[in-house]
Amino acid sequence: MSLGRDTHTTEDLPGERIAKTIARSGLCSRRDAEKLIAEGRVILNGRRLTSPAVNVVPKDTILVDGKPLSAAEPPKLWRYYKPKGRVTTHRDPQGRPTVFDALPEELGRVISIGRLDFNTEGLLLLTNDGALARHLESPSTGWLRRYRVRVNGKVEQGALDALAGGIEIEGMKYGPIEGKLDRVQGANCWLTLGLREGKNREVRRIMDHMGLVVNRLIRLSFGPFSLGELEPGAVEEVKRRVLADQLGDDLALTLGIKEKRQHRGETTGERPAERPARQQPRSGGPAKAARPPKGAPARPARPAKPRRERPTR
Repeated sequence: MSLGRDTHTTEDLPGERIAKTIARSGLCSRRDAEKLIAEGRVILNGRRLTSPAVNVVPKDTILVDGKPLSAAEPPKLWRYYKPKGRVTTHRDPQGRPTVFDALPEELGRVISIGRLDFNTEGLLLLTNDGALARHLESPSTGWLRRYRVRVNGKVEQGALDALAGGIEIEGMKYGPIEGKLDRVQGANCWLTLGLREGKNREVRRIMDHMGLVVNRLIRLSFGPFSLGELEPGAVEEVKRRVLADQLGDDLALTLGIKEKRQHRGETTGERPAERPARQQPRSGGPAKAARPPKGAPARPARPAKPRRERPTR
């Protein structure tokens, strides 16, 4: 970002809040960016900031600890197989290993879309964009989260079918849940559950309410994105085209995942250039005659050759 400008302090000015811009660069979270500003470590166009209530545009110059801010990365999405025994947080007060400690450094700073608890494994979506994360984790998307669950105890398919109408546990209401009994394995049962809300510890609380103890929980999919063939600890980026297709054109354009294509002359008002006539072939042979312009008189037809008559015998 370059070129100095006056500081923007009103809500109706263009651009976005400076803390959001710093977070989008991958340096830190939005909350941490606000702390950097409060500590006087951020300079905008030569002025040291003390408040994050400032809008910036791409032409502004932002320095953090005296270093220029990196250009914002385009929004990206990754599929990650979270192994059991890691917490989905950047800092854990108990000192337990976190998901982000194990990620490759080349990913930069990413955030999770939703969470999986310490003993849950499976698909966890990661992104470098807060707006994309907020949209994907919202129940308004209607995306189904599918889980494979191993429980200790006995359960009938009828009891799982009853979850389709939702359930209330200790004042907490849970929406409709799809449940299927896959197989019985000794004292355990394997189930497949599908839910759309993803409330904290929802699967475990519902199973406990049914008298079942969860001893393994794997998230198989999150909306259109599935665990696939990922191995525990593996991470794979979702192709930009695939992400744009799943979000739809309008949202993909809003989030900057898809760029608006402009036809020639759309913004300038110029007419598209006419296609040039075919050139003579290099071999020196006759070129194909170009079609006459629209509205021009038709080319006269060639006279027919006289027909030779065969002599009669």
